[in-house]
Amino acid sequence: MEAETNKTTLIAGATSDTTRYAYTAAVFLERSQIPFIPISIKKGNVLGREILPLGDKPALAGIHTITLYLNARNQQEWEDYFLSLEPQRIIFNPGAENPSFKERAQKLGIECVNGCTLVMVSSGQY
Repeated sequence: MEAETNKTTLIAGATSDTTRYAYTAAVFLERSQIPFIPISIKKGNVLGREILPLGDKPALAGIHTITLYLNARNQQEWEDYFLSLEPQRIIFNPGAENPSFKERAQKLGIECVNGCTLVMVSSGQY
């Protein structure tokens, strides 16, 4: 598969726990040569990348997609930050669905998908 360098993905809720879907998403993105940046309130690293501290709200440029592995309640504190990154797309993975945040993002012209990053990457729909 060709590298999709224009689809840099922020994995929100990243974890170094290899049993979690957020970790598996990093593996799938890496295998598909899609650049990713892990961010979370948890410390650690994912495939050799340090997990950025979400609490610092780091300035990031060029984020194409934010894939959410935080439930709606845990997203609330970070919604403005995520929108400030001006992503082209936000993926609300199963358990991360958030109708009010989705509506806010769509009003800003951000594509919102209630879907599964793992399925999207593995089926070529990413």
